[in-house]
Amino acid sequence: MTDESGDPGDRDGLRAKREHGVSRAEFRAQVQSKKADLERQMLATRAQLDATQERIQARTGRNLILATLIGLALGLFMLFSLIFIKDLFMVCAIAFVGFTAFELAQALRLAGRNVPRVPVVIASVGVVPAAFYFGATGQWLATLAGIVLIALWRVALLAWRDHRAPARTVLGDIGGGFLIQSYVVFLGSFSVLLVAQPDGQWWTLAFLLLVISADTAAYAAGLSFGKHHMVPSISPKKTWEGFAGAGLACLGIGMLLSVFMLDQPWWFGLIFGVVILLSATFGDLAESLIKRDLGIKDMSSWLPGHGGLLDRLDSILPSAAAAYALYLIFA
Repeated sequence: MTDESGDPGDRDGLRAKREHGVSRAEFRAQVQSKKADLERQMLATRAQLDATQERIQARTGRNLILATLIGLALGLFMLFSLIFIKDLFMVCAIAFVGFTAFELAQALRLAGRNVPRVPVVIASVGVVPAAFYFGATGQWLATLAGIVLIALWRVALLAWRDHRAPARTVLGDIGGGFLIQSYVVFLGSFSVLLVAQPDGQWWTLAFLLLVISADTAAYAAGLSFGKHHMVPSISPKKTWEGFAGAGLACLGIGMLLSVFMLDQPWWFGLIFGVVILLSATFGDLAESLIKRDLGIKDMSSWLPGHGGLLDRLDSILPSAAAAYALYLIFA
């Protein structure tokens, strides 16, 4: 009988099976090695991103990625309301002004000022539609009525033992309400006052774009080149290099907006850019001064990566009044 195991064909088949098994094992080993290399690269990249984010946050005090996403979402909603539905922008402004007024009232209360929050919100919510539907007259009358309401409410609280205080303290509480109405509500209502004008939505969009450009350019330039602090006692992170970067951005973008959006001569863009640069910087420093006096870093934590609403609206509030003044003069 013939030994089948000695058949050359069988030996070749067995050798092929062994080689096939070895090749599969080598392939699996290569896949595992590639997978491990990819995981190491991903971990290294994530560590680099985390380290970069920590350096940026340590220098600027904000979470850049989260702040950018929230800013884009708010900006897109604002853009839609401005271009398509003016009334929707007015509703949006009511929400922003109302929450910001409540936020500042809460911050003042934490600092020891007994500012009544209910009349603050009622007064702030009433000023915006008054400005939108009745113009400057409605804006002024509603603002004054809101201040009177807050003052009377605070005086009425004296009937309760827990709210009693010396006359000087009560006047300080009323002064806090006056600050909220004049700083947040009155200045913020200029945006809806401008939107209500013919083609006012484009002027509002233009000044908002300038404020955003100034903030972004100052952030980038200060992060890259900032060495000389502007007012370290008020805002330790604001630098002259950042201010210069914001100025260049405002001048260039101001000219483009003037020609292509506002139908104004190019030189008006220079005026527009300088005015918004100064008003936005003033608003930023003013809010930093208020926070310094209150002993807080952010007005609240409602907007992750941004702080509070007032931390995002600080540059917009005085810029709205400045843009409305430019509209009255040139448009």
